Amino acid sequence: MAVNGLKLGTTSQSYLEGKAVSDTKVLISDLCRQFYNLGWVSGTGGSITIKVHDDSVPKPEQLVVMSPSGVQKERMVPEDMYVLSPNGSVLCSPSPKPYPHKPPKCSDCGPLFMKAYDMRNAGAVIHSHGMESCLVTMINPLAKEFRITHMEMIKGIKGHGYYDELVVPIIENTAYEYELTESLAKAIEAYPKTTAVLVRNHGIYVWGDSWINAKTQAECYHYLFEAAIKLHQLGLDPTTPNHGPIQQNVKGVLGSGIHRNISVKAATTASDNTSELSQCCIVLDIEGTTTPISFVTDVLFPYARDNVGRHLSATYDTEETQDDIKLLRFQVQEDLEKGVAGAVPIPPDDAGKEEVVAALVANVDAMIKADRKITALKQLQGHIWRTGYEKKELKGVVFDDVPEALKKWHDSGIKVYIYSSGSRLAQRLIFGNSNYGDLREYLFGFFDTTVGNKRESSSYAEIVQSVGVDKPSEVLFVTDVFQEAIAAKAAGLEVIVSIRPGNGALPENHGFKTITSFLEI
Repeated sequence: MAVNGLKLGTTSQSYLEGKAVSDTKVLISDLCRQFYNLGWVSGTGGSITIKVHDDSVPKPEQLVVMSPSGVQKERMVPEDMYVLSPNGSVLCSPSPKPYPHKPPKCSDCGPLFMKAYDMRNAGAVIHSHGMESCLVTMINPLAKEFRITHMEMIKGIKGHGYYDELVVPIIENTAYEYELTESLAKAIEAYPKTTAVLVRNHGIYVWGDSWINAKTQAECYHYLFEAAIKLHQLGLDPTTPNHGPIQQNVKGVLGSGIHRNISVKAATTASDNTSELSQCCIVLDIEGTTTPISFVTDVLFPYARDNVGRHLSATYDTEETQDDIKLLRFQVQEDLEKGVAGAVPIPPDDAGKEEVVAALVANVDAMIKADRKITALKQLQGHIWRTGYEKKELKGVVFDDVPEALKKWHDSGIKVYIYSSGSRLAQRLIFGNSNYGDLREYLFGFFDTTVGNKRESSSYAEIVQSVGVDKPSEVLFVTDVFQEAIAAKAAGLEVIVSIRPGNGALPENHGFKTITSFLEI
């Protein structure tokens, strides 16, 4: 039973003095000593907080252990820690120590820590004053983001892979720590994927699902910051896939401010005049834009449909496939409630693997036939196609003009992203195993339906936030689908429609610029 969000029993003296709380206090003491040796919490700066893990208590109701403020972090002992309720009220305070120790005081970071707990359901939060996290915000004093890509350690950041662009928001420092609370909350809200916020001339806040996850990510962030600083010192740009020389009109390692001109020779239904656009990013659709529709409909879809049963049976007990099945269960249940044609109930796990797989195959087959643009299907298809590419049974296909255009844009400093209804994995597989070799070095990132439906303008607004431009008009979106063009235009992006063999007809007087080859851009 819980009262005011606090489970009864967790505030009892026996619980506060129990093993779970005691172990968390010891853990914070040990970690602070490690962080001191790393230079993250020297001079009494920095802090850490961890939730008291208890399987019987939901995470939002778990107690919080927090280090004190203004103390030598490397000399802290478990008895120095504060214990707080889930809403941040102090339940247990350390006893005062004799001179020259100061009276005990809970961390000044407390309000900021609580924001990460409340807004991200974090299990631990680390505040570091590491030199790298301070200096990296000073390279470009106007930048609102830190950006880096194509570094192995990016894989240590939740939700990111080697080919992704890591984006960390930067907020301005204040005289007092608690005054950062509002700007930190705004950054967390504005960057739903981020697990950290940099504070200019100050340090970084990093959170994770657990203390291990938070610590791992903090180590990766500091590594990446140091790498970016050293690349900058060498005159190299960490925001580009090949980390080539910094271009004169690129304002350094930090986001906001890469401005290049793209001369677009684009025909409309009314005229063949050349138009001049000014963008620093291009976002490309795949099917009917970079890749023939026939490759998707005649090769990829049949391969996934024909192999779904074999794939699910062979990998049934893996964590990845169980996650796929969980997503499909949610989707099918929703489809059944809405009366979607082709949806059939999926029996519970205890019905046996064969019955579960058979029901999944029937649902997936119906979804593929209906060309459903849903995450549950696209994620599973990506995993099936990965096996196909690994076995050399599949090879990605792009139009002949695509490799030359990608290289040209890349060499010009233009960032190119992919936005497709296929999963990010499926996108990487096509470009990583194409008929022209591995083209991923020319791509900055991949977006799929986790940012939203491609026919909704809010999805494109989310992409604009992610790529770090000042205005939506600085992004050019190329697609073959009229409804997607309408949605992107409503979000303020510049739009060009791709005319390729096999594409559907456009409405008369559609009003969009069109191209038949990327070399026209």
